[in-house]
Amino acid sequence: MTKFDEATQAIRVDETTYDVCLDPGYSIGGPLNGGYLMAVVLRAAVDAAPFDHPVSTASQFLKAPAPGPAQVRVEPLKAGRTAAFARATLLQDGVPHIESLITTATLGDAEPDYADGPSHPMPAPEECVQLPAPKAETNMTLSAQMDLRFDPPTLGWLNGRPTGRPESRAYFRMAEPQDPDPYVLALAVDALPPVVFSAGARGWAPTVDLTWHLRALPAPGWLTLIGSGRLVRDGWFDEEVEVWDSAGRLVAQSRQLARVGRG
Repeated sequence: MTKFDEATQAIRVDETTYDVCLDPGYSIGGPLNGGYLMAVVLRAAVDAAPFDHPVSTASQFLKAPAPGPAQVRVEPLKAGRTAAFARATLLQDGVPHIESLITTATLGDAEPDYADGPSHPMPAPEECVQLPAPKAETNMTLSAQMDLRFDPPTLGWLNGRPTGRPESRAYFRMAEPQDPDPYVLALAVDALPPVVFSAGARGWAPTVDLTWHLRALPAPGWLTLIGSGRLVRDGWFDEEVEVWDSAGRLVAQSRQLARVGRG
């Protein structure tokens, strides 16, 4: 079992309740990363489901949970021959922090009837760059769990030269050797710095609502993350992320609504 598997494991208490322990190693200056939290919720929801894979997850982030003990409560809604639906709630001290609607199914390896390509070309991984290591006092522990290699133009905000467009692109893999799976993808769709940084904003950008779809089971190797936004207005922004695997297949898609941070 990898460290990520341990950090996201859910222990069944009864038919609808799972004990979890939220790991401080997935912090962004204090709050825990939303993709990590979704992976925790999905461990419980898939264990309680009749199918193997979380093909659609829609999560609302009501309150930021603290590292430490928590529970996931799963409420089955309906199960058919090819898909099942459930509501999953992450609670801490009895208070709901995340509400998710989750659809599970079992994906095969059929060839697509139609497949588009990435929305933006990427340079080779060796031509991409890593972010500087964060200072210890910032409590940015998430970065130590991942290996991200960024397309250089999308890092201009680091040096005060943002492109003016909400965008972020990078190669992604876990810092500890681990082949990507649906739970790693849940982390990956929320792993990029907020795309609004490239539009000139700074500061923590809390996710309010995030929906993502598992489109295929990923091949081993690097994942490619392509993030973009369409509108920044009134303190809100949207972010869409495409995730492509090492075989060139679209394996996940996400869209989130978030608040613009204050630098």
